[in-house]
Amino acid sequence: MAEDSPATKPRVAVEQGTGQKTGMQGSLLHGGDLDGARTTFPDAPEPWIDLSTGINPWPYPLPPVPQDAWTRLPGRGEEAALRMAAAVRYGAPSAELVAAASGSQALIQLLPRLRKPGSVAILGPTYAEHARCWALAGHDVLMSEEGGAAADVLVVVNPNNPDGRCLPISRLLELAAAQAARGGWLVVDEAFADMRPEDSVAGHAGRPGLVVLRSFGKFFGLAGLRLGIALAPVGLAAALREAIGPWAVSGPGLAVATAALGDHGWIAATRDRLVDAAAALDRLLEGAGLQVAGGTELFRLVEDPRAPVLHRALGEAGILVRRFEHRPDWLRFGLPGGDMAWQRLGVALRAGIAKADATL
Repeated sequence: MAEDSPATKPRVAVEQGTGQKTGMQGSLLHGGDLDGARTTFPDAPEPWIDLSTGINPWPYPLPPVPQDAWTRLPGRGEEAALRMAAAVRYGAPSAELVAAASGSQALIQLLPRLRKPGSVAILGPTYAEHARCWALAGHDVLMSEEGGAAADVLVVVNPNNPDGRCLPISRLLELAAAQAARGGWLVVDEAFADMRPEDSVAGHAGRPGLVVLRSFGKFFGLAGLRLGIALAPVGLAAALREAIGPWAVSGPGLAVATAALGDHGWIAATRDRLVDAAAALDRLLEGAGLQVAGGTELFRLVEDPRAPVLHRALGEAGILVRRFEHRPDWLRFGLPGGDMAWQRLGVALRAGIAKADATL
């Protein structure tokens, strides 16, 4: 999905119609671009409330980090411990199926370089970096609402960003088997799957042709730590680790992530907290007269013809939400954190809707 923050820079153009090839023009904009927001809305009040990223606003409490984690290179044992913790957390049969990198974005960029150029179908509309990275590596990329199962590589974001669409495990396994039969891959991006382990295909990692990507920072609220996990057949996982190279994750990052992935109590309590917060956000949005069209527990998608005016009104109030150039009637809202953020959002929504109604 070609999606952007305030339009202050060029972006990648990805044609969204079924059967349309992608084209590369400029560079993508992403959520969290507060510098761009401040440029676009110079008179907005501080501090900004960033609702554009879909990151848990209640992060995992940082555990004590050994002092030497800051002063020496990470050891193999520490990386092995992280890989084991990830395998256990995600239900993968073995740590040998796990590769870790400095963010799932690094894996999204690396995977296309491990295959010779071919055909790639992406079930869309979805996160635009998949199309961009496969195209930049010389692959013929097709965005398709049907998934384009005849391609060498099929990419599915599950649950999907931004609408929350979720394919059942049975269907994903059928697709993986079909891809493996032709020597291809099914890449399943589960960046938002921590809330829904029952919908995750990670427990089937190791099957031929199946590659699963997990993002640590979103659910655990520690996006700045930069950690992504790939689950793949043994040979491909080893090839990924070799291509990533040594010391892919910092020593402090290994310590924090290993502790967080094994903290069953915090994970269970956070799932409950995010369910309640998503329901509260639905009530706030619907109470302002907006229609919630989908999403996950970490973000909600609104569909409304007043979205462009509302986006600007929120920006002028110091609140950044995600807009979509190919769907100007869409806005994506992340979860506010503290009480003040909820109050500011409620006030800004009411004022923005009133302004939009007066304008349109």
